[in-house]
Amino acid sequence: MLARIAVLVSGGGTNLQALLDAQRAGKLPHGEIVLVLSSKEGAYALERAQKAGVETKVLPRKEFVCQEDFDRELVGVLQEKQIDLVILAGFMTILGAAVIRAYPDRILNVHPALLPAFGGKGFYGLRVHEAVLAAGVNMTGATVHLVNEVPDGGRILLQKQVPVCEGDTPEILQKRVMEQAEWLLLPRAAEMLSEQIVKGTETK
Repeated sequence: MLARIAVLVSGGGTNLQALLDAQRAGKLPHGEIVLVLSSKEGAYALERAQKAGVETKVLPRKEFVCQEDFDRELVGVLQEKQIDLVILAGFMTILGAAVIRAYPDRILNVHPALLPAFGGKGFYGLRVHEAVLAAGVNMTGATVHLVNEVPDGGRILLQKQVPVCEGDTPEILQKRVMEQAEWLLLPRAAEMLSEQIVKGTETK
């Protein structure tokens, strides 16, 4: 038995690609990515998924009047596909309480900083790296954490430090953090939770 994984995306899907590459390399022995769901049509991440032979679905947030309707539809899709583990990989839509309740301690997110620093509401994408550079720190990194109802507030599972170098721009720093931390940590955390899910099911 393998843990069934859904990856939620909104953009280019570089973290998704890291997960797909890890799966292909045998680094995800207890899990399988069975669904890639995007909150935006035309996201390049969908193309990455299709090339890997993974089923895709688009659930445009803008088509839903309220958060509750979106959450209900999302939970319905995840349950229909019998998803065990949800991974947020550049998913730019906040998850509501209904989704978090449906998957307690089963939603992973990667954040491009060493939480709790440079986290919380409004800290996403390049904004994080801009804030890091503005603060003048010499070390940043990435964090993989469980998702709860507090933005970036869930239990931390893995962190990795990455140096901030002289002359860094937000774009250069973003690339270094992705390559040296995010793309390594996310597959590792996915396997960690997948193994827990599989072994937990086996012992029931």
